[in-house]
Amino acid sequence: MSSFYDEIEIEDMTFDNDTKTFTYPCPCGDKFQVYIDDLFYGDDVAVCPSCSLMIQVIFEKEDLKEYYEEADQTPPEPFMITA
Repeated sequence: MSSFYDEIEIEDMTFDNDTKTFTYPCPCGDKFQVYIDDLFYGDDVAVCPSCSLMIQVIFEKEDLKEYYEEADQTPPEPFMITA
């Protein structure tokens, strides 16, 4: 069981089209970061490379579609459409 510094909505994070990463400011001065593909495959943890803090990213898998489109990238596998 992991202990998170905070839970952050994906909409509150910054998405970089070039690196395909979401970032969020860390209290240490660096940034939490996580790749879009990691989120797609269910890894909802963003880590800070400079300290031991982690945040949990709150999102629905369908939320990622707009970011893939924004980055002009195809998701690793098709999104499942549910009725």
